[in-house]
Amino acid sequence: MSDDLRALPLRERKKLRTRRTLAETALHLFTERGYDATTLDDLCDAVEVSKRTFFRNYRSKEDVALASDSDLWSTYLDHVATLKLDGPLLAVLRTALDTTLGAMDPDWDRRFLATRELSEGVPALQSHSLGYCHDTTGAIVQAVTERSGADVDAVRLRLTVEIFVAAWHTASLHWTAQGGRGGRDGLTKLVEETFAKIPDALTCSV
Repeated sequence: MSDDLRALPLRERKKLRTRRTLAETALHLFTERGYDATTLDDLCDAVEVSKRTFFRNYRSKEDVALASDSDLWSTYLDHVATLKLDGPLLAVLRTALDTTLGAMDPDWDRRFLATRELSEGVPALQSHSLGYCHDTTGAIVQAVTERSGADVDAVRLRLTVEIFVAAWHTASLHWTAQGGRGGRDGLTKLVEETFAKIPDALTCSV
């Protein structure tokens, strides 16, 4: 049993196991059979849970397919809520991302890569991912605003968060295009390189 499970009450451990099993099984079925060809009934039968149990863990078929994304960003937002916001915000957000990537479970990068590759061929997942990205951006803005006080410049804050999210998106797309080369370390390195290019990108001319 992993350390994160040991620290939880029994009921929470069972819930987390069910959630993880649903996500892992869904990714396997969607990859092997095809996303459209796999129904929620198929998934629930494979995990031996009811649809009621499924909907206690995920809102939709799209949600469970993109579980690796929500795992990352829910962990990230929990971390941001504890941060001391000191120094340039973009650097603070990026450092928090490095910490979050390092804290994900050992199998997370495999699942994230498989999810990205699956999404490339499924318009419904691409659309859902865009909506989730929008919601996550808003959640980061809200979390930082709550910790910064009423005097924060809302436009500058939103723009900084948008740049942060765009840099992450660019780095993760590059990593996926490389077939996940280098695993977690390779992704973290690409994140570092992408953020380093932001100043030049702001003055880029073609």
